Amino acid sequence: MSVKIAIVGAGSQSFGPGIVRDIFLSDELNESGVELALMDIAPGHLPGIVSYARSVAERLGRTPRITAGTNLDDALRGTDFVITAIEVDRYRYWAQDFHVPRRYGFMQIYGENGGPGGLFHALRNMGPMLHIAYRMEELCPDAVLLNFTNPESKLCQAIFMLTEVPTYGLCHGVAMGRDQIAHLLQVEPDQLLTAACGMNHITWFQTIRDRVTGQDLYPLLREKEREATPLADWDELALSRMCLRVFGLWPSPGANHIGEYVRWSEEFLASSALQYFYDPMDGDPWDTGDIPKFIYSLGDKPTEVPLFELPGAPREAPGDEALESDGEMAVPIIESLCCGVTRQIDAVIVPNRGLIPGIDADITVEVPAVAHHGQVECYQMARLPEAVTAILRTQGSIQKLLVEAHAEGSRHKLLQAMLLDPTVHSYRNAVALINEMCELQKDLLPPLSW
Repeated sequence: MSVKIAIVGAGSQSFGPGIVRDIFLSDELNESGVELALMDIAPGHLPGIVSYARSVAERLGRTPRITAGTNLDDALRGTDFVITAIEVDRYRYWAQDFHVPRRYGFMQIYGENGGPGGLFHALRNMGPMLHIAYRMEELCPDAVLLNFTNPESKLCQAIFMLTEVPTYGLCHGVAMGRDQIAHLLQVEPDQLLTAACGMNHITWFQTIRDRVTGQDLYPLLREKEREATPLADWDELALSRMCLRVFGLWPSPGANHIGEYVRWSEEFLASSALQYFYDPMDGDPWDTGDIPKFIYSLGDKPTEVPLFELPGAPREAPGDEALESDGEMAVPIIESLCCGVTRQIDAVIVPNRGLIPGIDADITVEVPAVAHHGQVECYQMARLPEAVTAILRTQGSIQKLLVEAHAEGSRHKLLQAMLLDPTVHSYRNAVALINEMCELQKDLLPPLSW
């Protein structure tokens, strides 16, 4: 019996091509037959991904049924799995999420998942994600939702609190952290057997072992970290190295993400001043339409760019790169639930329910799991150090308050969530920020009142 998979936000350049590729690379799924529904609210984003899907299927000798369109209900009817990767005008609003809170003295970094900017990012995507979940309850009540949309923890918290849709949030951040550890240990990542838990974009490695001998490699990691050059890969490793020294565990994925949840992170991110840089005398980029370049970190070598760049670079279409898996976990979960294949999953985002001691049962957490026998079984983790647990507990309260703010249309609840954030130091400025952002982003935010 064939499996129907709907990709909502199929035009996503970050996830769309990789998900399509993984689906057609799976022998188990394609032996049963695949129906692929590609859905995106932007019709201009569909031709490229449709052409790519057909090309990959042909190159691999697959014979799927492929449909595409802008109607969500059409994509969801009869669907077994829904994969979401959605965003609207990402960089325009991200520039606001980053810069406007900093005007009020809230020195968050990055502005995607944590900090005041992350709150508004979550509120913009919460409505569309909940709409997808509500339509799933109506049109495909037995389907499983696999989410890649950020901010993962906050959005999954909303789905868990407000719907009955079985959902797994998925992220490759733990793999990034394992690569960093392998780099310091000077071994291949595949040589490591690891287990990490926490929340999305701030997970902590509880175990690091040699896959063959079972040796605990944490003592060697601490030794190597002390020996390593202090400035090496600064933007990627400096904050994680300091966390290892202070808290005793290695976090992932890297400074941009981890640093969103702690107040003292900016001194370990040299590229902070480069992120969404623009000259304010020229006007705000969301007013002028001249959105500044997104700089992730100094690893992007932002200072090594041409003196003059051609404007208006077209949207890139998926290419004919080598047909290899991106290592994302959506398709392995589908393979297990549909075909009985056993897959180890580095990280899934689920309600805690005792998986990490010391954190409320209804808080969304990220833990390793095994997908087998038609289910995803999460591993029971040990209690994290108290300081780490305290960081996570605070973020859990912020998540729940934010969902309540959305459900109740309440700026008051949003204010409570914001005043818990480590980067927020002023009640008056928090109120003013809420009012300004609700006006700036009123086209995408839910209606919120005091």
